[in-house]
Amino acid sequence: MLIAHPECTFLANSGAKHLYAGMKAENGPNPDRWAMMGAAATFFNMMLNAPIAHVAVENPIMLGHPRRLFGIPTPTQTIQPHEYGHGETKATCLWLRNLPPLMPTNPVEGREQRVWKMGPGPDRKKERSRTFPGIAAAMAEQWGDYIRAHRERKAA
Repeated sequence: MLIAHPECTFLANSGAKHLYAGMKAENGPNPDRWAMMGAAATFFNMMLNAPIAHVAVENPIMLGHPRRLFGIPTPTQTIQPHEYGHGETKATCLWLRNLPPLMPTNPVEGREQRVWKMGPGPDRKKERSRTFPGIAAAMAEQWGDYIRAHRERKAA
């Protein structure tokens, strides 16, 4: 099984403005940023299409450009931390192959946009890319159970 968390800096919708010089479309494209987006999209597809039986690739909501230009499919599902015990919002997309969608495990109240509102600082990138423990636990438990059951069916 592969659970991939490829870098989202050049793929996420939140970085769209950086594709253009001076962060304005009217200034024309930023060629370096477009090249980095292409490299990131290629790596994303390598993870998604890895020769492994069960694959999950996690990323935030993706720009339309890499999806259109590099054939990245629509995500299988979009989850939120508040469905897994964390009172926050942060849309997280999952592209799944031979795995079931995650089921919420601990829905909680609260819809703070802490990650989105985070100001500049030395830990901003690390905090924005963090996987919430409740989501990681749901992945381990649900997909672990699924793969064990899948192996037992094959062995029988």
